[in-house]
Amino acid sequence: MEERVLKAKPGMPMLLLFIVVYCGFIGLLILGGILLDAGHTIGALPLVVGILGLFVGIIPFFGLRVIKPQEALVLTLFGKYTGTLREPGFFWVHPFSSAINPAAKTRLGQSGDVEKDSGKVVITGQGTSGQINVVNKKVSLKIMTLNNSKQKVNDALGNPIEIGIAVMWRVVDTAKAVFNVDNYKEYLSLQCDSALRDIVRIYPYDVAPGVDTTGDGLPDDGSLRGSSSLVAERIRQTIQSKVEEAGLEIIEARITHLAYAPEIAAVMLQRQQASAIIDARRMIVDGAVGMVEMALEALSEKEVVQLDEERKAAMVSNLLVILCGNRDAQPIVNSGSLY
Repeated sequence: MEERVLKAKPGMPMLLLFIVVYCGFIGLLILGGILLDAGHTIGALPLVVGILGLFVGIIPFFGLRVIKPQEALVLTLFGKYTGTLREPGFFWVHPFSSAINPAAKTRLGQSGDVEKDSGKVVITGQGTSGQINVVNKKVSLKIMTLNNSKQKVNDALGNPIEIGIAVMWRVVDTAKAVFNVDNYKEYLSLQCDSALRDIVRIYPYDVAPGVDTTGDGLPDDGSLRGSSSLVAERIRQTIQSKVEEAGLEIIEARITHLAYAPEIAAVMLQRQQASAIIDARRMIVDGAVGMVEMALEALSEKEVVQLDEERKAAMVSNLLVILCGNRDAQPIVNSGSLY
């Protein structure tokens, strides 16, 4: 069902007209009473019309509606969709029109639903207290944020991780949002959870060899930690494809939380520390080998000392031990001959 914008009549002229007509019914009631008191039987007619008018004349006032900016009112008349009021202002519609919004009571921690007591009237009195829920049936057209709870999902390597996303969204087609799904807020929340699981299981937490994240059959460097913006965009596109029929637009999706699950967090931390130590050792060894090569070349070019292969091997061994060791070397001075 497509949205149809309703062209309603301006409310202020209609309000003034109803007030004038209602005052006329009151005047007929007074006139009928005066005529009956004077003994004129014709006074019964304006009296009856005035009484009926007082009861029936209230009904048109129920058609007055106020629309604020970035709000919409989806109206039905005896079960038939008549249109949506989108423009802000004061309007009059058919008094028997009903506003429809199945998600009016839904609270999902969104930016538009933060105020828990919104739309409630509290009645207090001596010895009694009560609460009347006045549900606001207007559909908000503002940009809202859905921040679902964190989920535990297995990544491409089967490692359990915790991830959470924040989705910026808004209603673009009120008819689809109200009539195509039972509750568009709950529907959006469910689709966000589903899309998050579908995309996260494609990527590893960190870069891993041999993992294909793009679907082209070739391994790549995609990961949840290193390609967060790309992952968030794919999540947004997936959610958008699922909520198109609900009349919703997904503006942006962002990853708000990403971490290993508690049961493997300590092990993964040790793994990262081991990887960092290996990388540091590799760099130290590469630098030590280069320094030994430079030392041997400098001694050979300047002919400071002539070393055979056995002495070169011993020198290389000693230099590597000194340069690659974790502790400072303790020098031993040889005061004898070279051999």
